[in-house]
Amino acid sequence: MCCFVLVLRLAAADASSLGSSAPILKSIESRYNNAKSLKLSFTESYSGARRPAQAESGTLYLRKPGRMRWEYSAPAGKLFLSDGKEVFLYTPDDRRAEKSKLKESDDMRAPLAFLLGKLDFGKEFRNFQFRPEEGATWITAEPKSNNLAYTKVEFLALPSGEIRQVRITGQDQAKLSFVFSGEQLNAPVTPAMFTFQAPPGVHVTEAER
Repeated sequence: MCCFVLVLRLAAADASSLGSSAPILKSIESRYNNAKSLKLSFTESYSGARRPAQAESGTLYLRKPGRMRWEYSAPAGKLFLSDGKEVFLYTPDDRRAEKSKLKESDDMRAPLAFLLGKLDFGKEFRNFQFRPEEGATWITAEPKSNNLAYTKVEFLALPSGEIRQVRITGQDQAKLSFVFSGEQLNAPVTPAMFTFQAPPGVHVTEAER
């Protein structure tokens, strides 16, 4: 698997190429660039060629700059955390915790840290496509960099800029999807929530690359 770290402007060329759909991107940028923290509920589903489909859920906390905490209720105790520099994945069934550099992580949850960075779609993405759906808009884009763990991202956004769903396609064509609800902008989250504390008896190892 793999993650949501994206100033409020689109380059003139990018804006003209996006045409009438550019305003929805600006709404998303404005909403999340003006937030210092975020809390929401999520349902996550993953499918890959070598792994069976699975569904998980929990609560996501984000705090500038680039810090995130995916706190799972199903499966209970699972934790994916980033302090802005490193990411940690703890799976209680395995009694194991792995860490890696955020910039080097191949986990598709890592890209979602852009929601509380400096979100600039024109800088980060290319080949935009737009599709309306029941008062919202699906936005499909490819990352400009070819050195990331994913090749395509799809967002379902409301006119307010609130993101309700995200779909990420990995380099290996694995699919990771999220449905978000109960979003709270500027939620009270503390820096301590983004410091990983290994449970007793659990050793932290470097993730294999």
